[in-house]
Amino acid sequence: MAKKTVATLKSGTGRSFTKVIKMVKSPKTGAYSFKTEVVHNDHVKDFLKEN
Repeated sequence: MAKKTVATLKSGTGRSFTKVIKMVKSPKTGAYSFKTEVVHNDHVKDFLKEN
């Protein structure tokens, strides 16, 4: 399975995606949690702007 992942990244399609980690504050407790998602490079700013 690891070989398949490496082969996919070498093809160039994996370079157009970014793993984005966003810190989100809970409205109930006030504690922070992390929202992690893999998004296309063109949509990183949109992901960070959304609530």
